[in-house]
Amino acid sequence: MNLHELTAHVADEAKAFELAEKIVWPEGPICPHCENKGEKKIYSLQGVKDKKGRVRLGLKKCGACRKQFTVRVGTIFEDSHIPLGKWLIAIHMMCSSKKGVSANQLKRHLGLAYSSAWFMCHRVREAMALPPMDRMLIGGGSVNRIVEIDETFIGGKPHNNRHASYRQKPKPAVMTLIERGGQVRSVHVPNLTAETLQGVAFLNVDPKARVVTDENRSYLGLRKGFAAHGIINKAKQGYVRGVLHVNFAESYHSLLKRGILGTFHHVSERHLHRYLREFELRWNTRTFTDGERTEKVVRDVVGKRLRYKMPKSGIGFK
Repeated sequence: MNLHELTAHVADEAKAFELAEKIVWPEGPICPHCENKGEKKIYSLQGVKDKKGRVRLGLKKCGACRKQFTVRVGTIFEDSHIPLGKWLIAIHMMCSSKKGVSANQLKRHLGLAYSSAWFMCHRVREAMALPPMDRMLIGGGSVNRIVEIDETFIGGKPHNNRHASYRQKPKPAVMTLIERGGQVRSVHVPNLTAETLQGVAFLNVDPKARVVTDENRSYLGLRKGFAAHGIINKAKQGYVRGVLHVNFAESYHSLLKRGILGTFHHVSERHLHRYLREFELRWNTRTFTDGERTEKVVRDVVGKRLRYKMPKSGIGFK
């Protein structure tokens, strides 16, 4: 459904729970505590209230472990006071906007505090992330099995920042590996040395693939790890020479930069990897409709809890 249809549907919080349950549990409720899938009956509890006298929507009880849960438990929605309907609208907006949606825009549209909208965005980006090393890149089913590799720097021009306390720092570097006709994977790298760039390439690209890069000397040596390594020297040969080009990677970089500079204006280097996951998701699902993309993200919220503060694990924000 489009945003208009979704907004009308989730205006009723009970219907928002029903929709989320239908997407997250397509074959019926699963207990997040013991992973009981119905071997022992899962009961729906009606009319149970919390300490403040509010009815707990979507409450269920597992017949195996005897614990209570809702569709929020064990997902990015857990322990959030924001209505589930607003979560679904926020996910749809982030999935359907080509260059992303800022936290300020969500704040205005959904009537949230800025801190709540900002943290909501990051939790949605957590759901957008693919499992680590989901698969090796090989070329999107192309006969040529070509993977383009390129790098860029993220950030505005120093002379545009006239703040008195501004101190110029090196721009963060992003390395992009993109299959011809397939998926993209972008990595925030600490530097552009041969050891770093080639290490990322060997870790993410299938050895059977043929890789194409520009004339950056840091890529010399990739031939030994892949079926072939083509180099396009744009200064001498132009931007395209047969199948040798990195135009798909540069197109992705343009989209990424327009989103960051035009929508977010500035992103912290500490959280850059989360923004990269968001742009990857939209590129990798470019053949999906907005509704299909939203459904995919809602389906992937399970097991991706993100806390604001995780002092022991160091995964959180503080």
